[in-house]
Amino acid sequence: MRKVTALLLVLGLIFCSANVLLAQPDADADATEETMTDTTQAEGDEMAQPEEAEEPAPPPPAPEAEEESAVEKTGFQVLKEKFIEGDWRFMSFVLICLILGLAFCIERVITLNIATTNTDKLLARIDDHLKSGDVNGAMEVCKSTPGPTASILYEGLKNADKGPDAVEKAIVSYGSVQMGLLEKGLVWISLFIAIAPMLGFMGTVIGMIGAFDDIQAAGDISPNIVAGGIKVALLTTVFGLIVAIILQIFYNYIVSKIDGIVNRMEDASVALVEIMANNNVFK
Repeated sequence: MRKVTALLLVLGLIFCSANVLLAQPDADADATEETMTDTTQAEGDEMAQPEEAEEPAPPPPAPEAEEESAVEKTGFQVLKEKFIEGDWRFMSFVLICLILGLAFCIERVITLNIATTNTDKLLARIDDHLKSGDVNGAMEVCKSTPGPTASILYEGLKNADKGPDAVEKAIVSYGSVQMGLLEKGLVWISLFIAIAPMLGFMGTVIGMIGAFDDIQAAGDISPNIVAGGIKVALLTTVFGLIVAIILQIFYNYIVSKIDGIVNRMEDASVALVEIMANNNVFK
């Protein structure tokens, strides 16, 4: 189920990204079409109407109106425009890193939230069953509770007849297995955090090489010649760093979530051994 959810998230992110990339060309085409239509209508009106005295041109828009139109642009629109201005050969790879990295992050967040267990309530239910000598009932409680903590406690209860040493050994052995499952996918998130700025830097270096080629071809160091190439080159670095920052925030949150689950697992394991000893489960 979690894999299906992650796949749907990836497909959704790809679809949204495609809409963002295609929205700008469509808007430009619509604007061009509207301009051509207005021009044609204006020419038709001029031919149809008799010549009249020239009217004074309307006054230019006030600076305040221009400022208001500039303010109306949202941060997302500015980000989309800058993304389109960048070189698609490198921007597309940076976007893929963001989509795949977010897919792994969201899958881990969902999994860890499901794995979070109220250990105090679980231990209280186990204690109630062990007070009446019902070890199998305590095991059923652990089996019906989702999460790695309940699985570790189940392994400890399963070895109750072998003594406290066997219980502790089973808990430690199975705890390492659960740790590996909790940290699954973190390697890929780390990879995307590292590779996104690298792709941005590579785009910057290649863009600078292209700018110097333009200077060599023109034989003149003119700002107009190299400004476009340098702008595109720097945009790839900016977006690579943005992707790395976003994924790094998710990564730190996931690591802190895992540390909290592991601490609760260790506390619950120690409490289980004490509960078993207090209820004379060891024979």
